[in-house]
Amino acid sequence: MILIADSGSTKCDWQFVDREGNVLAFFSTMGFNPYFHSPELIDAELQKSPEAVEIREQVKLLFFYGAGCSSQRLNALIQEGLGRFFLGASIHVEHDLLGAAYAAYDGRPCIVCILGTGSNSCYFDGEKVSEEVPSLAYILGDEASGSYFGKRLLREYFYKKLPRDLHHEFIQEFTLNKDEFVRRVYKEPNTNVYLASFMKFIVSHGNHPHVKQWIREGFREFIDIHVQCFSDYQTVPTHFIGSVAYFFSDILREVTREMNLIPGNIIQKPIDNLVNYHLKYKIPETLDRE
Repeated sequence: MILIADSGSTKCDWQFVDREGNVLAFFSTMGFNPYFHSPELIDAELQKSPEAVEIREQVKLLFFYGAGCSSQRLNALIQEGLGRFFLGASIHVEHDLLGAAYAAYDGRPCIVCILGTGSNSCYFDGEKVSEEVPSLAYILGDEASGSYFGKRLLREYFYKKLPRDLHHEFIQEFTLNKDEFVRRVYKEPNTNVYLASFMKFIVSHGNHPHVKQWIREGFREFIDIHVQCFSDYQTVPTHFIGSVAYFFSDILREVTREMNLIPGNIIQKPIDNLVNYHLKYKIPETLDRE
């Protein structure tokens, strides 16, 4: 039995299938990122999931694609945590960019972008991914991500730069003072997830002209840095994965046209596409090797 996972920093989607592609279970847990989460935490969190506990002994092959899984050292941390829980499984850990590329692939070379809690991009030729510029995470980078827009909202709130109506509605929804904010951002773990949690407010006010301007500017900045860096960005489709891209897809499509991109797919949750790719390509190949 085969378990496939797509993990951002906030949430991880899991799909359990047999070799014929029949879905036996689907569930979600918190996201696991090796920059923030230890093997011990991964094991402990999986122990809390009734769905994971129920299938743990049946899993023989596990493919995990996660944010932050960008080197052998980092991947080994995730692999150790998963291995503590799924004792009988052969475990393969890769970067979430590769998972996004598999999910978006339609048979043509393409540029694939992630716009979720964080952001990133790559070029996928059908076999391997390549990056042109790095992701600098939520402090220096993550343009157009949930953490990026969360920072902008909070900065304008504390600097009293929000339009009066948005400022009032923010106060109605959140009881946030500067001391609490500073403690949460600078002294607590998972700051990127905390910042991205304010996307719920941004999405619910997505028709506000001020918010629309934020989104448009963020998308333009992301494309300028992370898409136009590829020499053939005007000749291959650009796909977008993640909730930020999905919830603001109308603005994203406008911006991609304005910046001369070939529009591709916009996918909120790549797990279904990812499973289909594995059933067609990866699982037969992996089983043959093992």
